[in-house]
Amino acid sequence: MITVRRYTDEDRSRWDALVTRARTRTVLFARSFMDYHRDRFVDHSLLVFDRDELVALLPASRTADALVSHGGLTFGGLLVGREESDKRTLLYLSALLRWCHEAGIPRLVLKQSPSFYSAVSQDVVDYGLFLADAKLARVDLAFAVDQRLAGKIGYQERRSRAIKKALGAGARVGEVEGFRTFWDEILAPNLRDRFGVAPVHSAPEIERLCADNPGCIRPFGAWLEGRLVAGCVIFETTEVAHAQYISATDDGRSSGAIDLLFHHLLTEVYAGKHVFDFGIVNEAEGRRLNVGLLDWKEGFGARAYAHRFYEVSPGGYAGIDAALAPAKDGG
Repeated sequence: MITVRRYTDEDRSRWDALVTRARTRTVLFARSFMDYHRDRFVDHSLLVFDRDELVALLPASRTADALVSHGGLTFGGLLVGREESDKRTLLYLSALLRWCHEAGIPRLVLKQSPSFYSAVSQDVVDYGLFLADAKLARVDLAFAVDQRLAGKIGYQERRSRAIKKALGAGARVGEVEGFRTFWDEILAPNLRDRFGVAPVHSAPEIERLCADNPGCIRPFGAWLEGRLVAGCVIFETTEVAHAQYISATDDGRSSGAIDLLFHHLLTEVYAGKHVFDFGIVNEAEGRRLNVGLLDWKEGFGARAYAHRFYEVSPGGYAGIDAALAPAKDGG
């Protein structure tokens, strides 16, 4: 018998255990990462059980008119174990929708993970959402380098020239000790001056997340004449390195130091990862492309992967159940 209930703090160890063997693996789903922003989002995560066994998770937060998976995360969606069958996965999705329907939740928003985060295909969830008459509400483009195609998609000439320029200028690249200098002197001023916003995480928050998830969050930088001029933070999974908070000073851009940094990450630090994820290139909720950013990421051989957002009425569980029902003729 499949049952669904809300997450409580007593479920933390079981939650994290399933995250470590889920088809989609990332530190974003660890409770140590999700719980730090409980003051900003009302956690409404759900657990799916088959009898007493925890079989699926839905990282989620609640708004006035929707259940969102998850308001504080880049992506979310249904999490199941790598060994789980697709038929059972559809049953779990149906059970979640039925629970939301019975709880009076008017709609569910699912932010699906880009496909390269899944060690085992998760496309069956998209199919289940089709059966439930979900609406494709938004699509972002995540640009990523498939490292298994190394050498087949080369750098653009501009990127190669920038790397050579940085080497000629004596730029140095490597892992940064701590986050404060990058946050205070580069990232926060750039975001404030160019976009009028602050980083999603403060420096103390990213330091805490790093300490709570050892080896999963690492800062890297580029230096000119001993001065930090570019940097980024890498979120690691077993198969993927995701670049977050990419930023540089004017000198870091014009000297090519930021290009040398990413060349170093792609060819040395993370050459063994299946995928290097540069992140999205969208603005205005997917409706506009940052063409300059797109061109820069493509310059390293990155290509687009869809990051889909669905809206679904919980009553759509009936469509999944109908597809799973035995044919009347027994065929």
